[in-house]
This record gives sequence, C-alpha cells and structure tokens, in this order.
Amino acid sequence: MDAPVHSTAQLFAQLGLPSDPGSIYRFIDQHRPLPDCVKLSEAPFWTPSQAAFLREGLQADADWAPIIDALNAALHETSDQPALSSPCEM
Repeated sequence: MDAPVHSTAQLFAQLGLPSDPGSIYRFIDQHRPLPDCVKLSEAPFWTPSQAAFLREGLQADADWAPIIDALNAALHETSDQPALSSPCEM
C-alpha cells in the first residue's frame, strides 16, 4: 500500500487549523468520539468550507482521501468510557 501523499499536519493546515502535533492531538481529543451515525464531513465543528473540502476529498477519492480517512477513524474512536446516550437516537 502506498504511503499517503499528504500528512495530517498538511490536512489541518489546508483546513485552516493549527497544524502542529500538539494542536492536532488536542483537536482530536476535544472532538472525539463522533457517534457512528455522524459522517466526518457532517460533524458540527466544521465550517461549511471545511466540511465541503472533506466531503469532496473523499467523494473524488483525491490525494487527500487516505489522510481524511485516518482523521475520520481517529475522531470515531471511543474512549474507555461508554457513552451515556447516543445523540443519533435522540
């Protein structure tokens, strides 16, 4: 399997977010876990332009797709604590 063309830091910079390792870690820690029913591009913390970039990057299977997939997986990871309720069921 080929290595991703872009890095996580480059993706965060493209999204207009701080792209140093500490900022990336804090962003993921602050926004996870996303419920399984929430697509990455539909998460409430993106601006419309950020959401469009993520959606289009996946739909077009662009060079960004592998690193967007990795961010998606990181944001959907759950902690050791079970959620009290799922926002998808509300």
